[in-house]
Amino acid sequence: MNILPSRKKSQLPTPSELRLLQVLWTLGEGTVDQIVNAHPEASRPNYKTTHTFLRIMEQKGFITHSVSGRTFRFTPLVTRESIDSLSVRALLHQNFGGSPAGLLINLLEAVPTQESELDELESLIREYRRKNVSSSAEN
Repeated sequence: MNILPSRKKSQLPTPSELRLLQVLWTLGEGTVDQIVNAHPEASRPNYKTTHTFLRIMEQKGFITHSVSGRTFRFTPLVTRESIDSLSVRALLHQNFGGSPAGLLINLLEAVPTQESELDELESLIREYRRKNVSSSAEN
């Protein structure tokens, strides 16, 4: 029986852990060799270091493993979307006092934005508003 330790909901992976999670999200599952070799050769992580990180990530509840013979296969337990959402919430509260508008304004001022991108953002906001108004009216 494999009992996973509980982890805090707001715990985010470190940058190194996130790099490994991104590989696992792409692969679906993988051995340490497959995970190491999925990185570009110039920036390929060390095998033993990767294995250590994977074990730590398992303790944190980000991944799990199964064993086939002597081979460990690692699988993500968290989705890209859930980590993205936690990351944005943490950024909002840490840097922008919880203000989505503050984040958006800073994002728009930080990088050049084309007119077509602004149009797309406006369209996404209208669609989000339409869906949320519909959801609120149903509740």
